[in-house]
Amino acid sequence: MPLLKSNQFNADDYWNLPDGVRAELIGGQLFDMAPPSRVHQRISMGLSIAFSDYIRAHDGKCEVYAAPFAVNLNADDETFVEPDVSIVCDSSKLTEKGCKGAPDLVVEIVSPSSRHMDYSTKNALYSDAHVREYWIVDPEKNRSTIYRYEEDAAPVIIPFDQPVESGIFKGLQVVVETLLP
Repeated sequence: MPLLKSNQFNADDYWNLPDGVRAELIGGQLFDMAPPSRVHQRISMGLSIAFSDYIRAHDGKCEVYAAPFAVNLNADDETFVEPDVSIVCDSSKLTEKGCKGAPDLVVEIVSPSSRHMDYSTKNALYSDAHVREYWIVDPEKNRSTIYRYEEDAAPVIIPFDQPVESGIFKGLQVVVETLLP
């Protein structure tokens, strides 16, 4: 749901939000971001650690960022999202303000207020921006939906008690159920 009513917001409006207000700028509208639940935070932290540990163990150059972390998705100052977890492998995309361009892998953890945005709007945004891999982790449905855009547009749906394998990071497997309280 839009945070404020206006015909068109821009990057200046995004960067000048009041302290403590989190929003995403999509299609000229600012969308409010609700505070995450405890389960949401446990999953976010667990996935961030799993990705970081894997990258470090494989001498990788990618960097893992947990929200809040601004992603100027198309490097055009028109779309700013804050994925729950962003993995950026091209360090030239990193700025002091966040990421300018598409991360390689994005994770969104679904909350009741973000369901439509995560499954529909952001799926299209991430695909169009050439994110390589998109994970939708849904605690209410106890499943993850994985898009590997480089391989196939069709999603893979994996129950929380089964390992999720990354297409980008070969050999990385995460069983989301083990991250839950």
